[in-house]
Amino acid sequence: MIGVVHNVPVPTGHAFSEASLDVLAQVEAIEEALQQLGYPSVRIPFTRNVGGFIQQIKKSRVDMAINLCESLDEDPRFIGHPAAVLELLAIPFSGSPSIALMLTTDKVLTKRLLRANGISTPDYLIYDDTIEFDPSALRFPVILKPILQDASIGIDQESIFRDRGGLEKDIEELFNRFGPLLVEEYVAGRELNVSLFGYPRPTVLPIAEIDFSSFPKELSPIVGYRAKWDKASFEYHHTPRKFPQGLPTSLQERIEKTAVECFRLLMLKDYGRVDMRVDDHGRTHVLEVNANPCLSPDAGFAAAIQEGGMTFAEMVGELVNFMNLRSRNNEGQISHSP
Repeated sequence: MIGVVHNVPVPTGHAFSEASLDVLAQVEAIEEALQQLGYPSVRIPFTRNVGGFIQQIKKSRVDMAINLCESLDEDPRFIGHPAAVLELLAIPFSGSPSIALMLTTDKVLTKRLLRANGISTPDYLIYDDTIEFDPSALRFPVILKPILQDASIGIDQESIFRDRGGLEKDIEELFNRFGPLLVEEYVAGRELNVSLFGYPRPTVLPIAEIDFSSFPKELSPIVGYRAKWDKASFEYHHTPRKFPQGLPTSLQERIEKTAVECFRLLMLKDYGRVDMRVDDHGRTHVLEVNANPCLSPDAGFAAAIQEGGMTFAEMVGELVNFMNLRSRNNEGQISHSP
């Protein structure tokens, strides 16, 4: 039996409910694909009642799990906990191990690891209530990002600051709303989403690019929360995804090499996405490594899968194959990728 493990989203109308409720669309799509493939499945929500979760796992005789958990009670600090419980139960599951999920959720830890391994990522500072903040070391404009949030929560046009005065005026309010902030130099240029899929070695899927050509000058070309989730917004309807053809060979090779390095460095498994910007000088900068990208059929990862010649159901079938391979090899989920 395959357990489809997911977090419990907030109801419609709550703050950021659009992003939260998307997990149910992923659950339904995975269940439909498993049914098409002939695999029985059971839906199991993960809550703070860990004992109840384990009882459901045992009662349903789950021997592997599709892990779709994105948080616990909307707290991204707990994104790795469902995976950790499955690791303790020795149940193979899809996607990355708990350590990779926790590391990549923390944008600062991710950047420190990238930098320590020679991977370019924009300069940054941290804003919290423990250290004195002096933005003079940064080049403006800068973009503010909550350190521990996902799905572009807390990121929008209001997150871009073009001078120190505006930043110092508004930063405390954003800190009070979202907690510790990453203050990052904004990189102008092309935005690329690089999806990877495969086990034991990842394959780079066709590279996607966000098309900002319809943005007026007064809007910064970023994929903020409105662009991802607010269907009534300009940004939502004017950030189409495309798969550019004819990237210079040297650039494409550099992008793919960097994406694989990020995947292995941060111990991802099965699938993931690396978001980059290519500046006007052709230099690549890693913005984020996502160990748990959205698996909804209309999301970017599924689009890259389809562009690569695989259906959604075939992708789910491959995830099952990856778990079967780990099970046959008696391999723990936390082992390093080769």
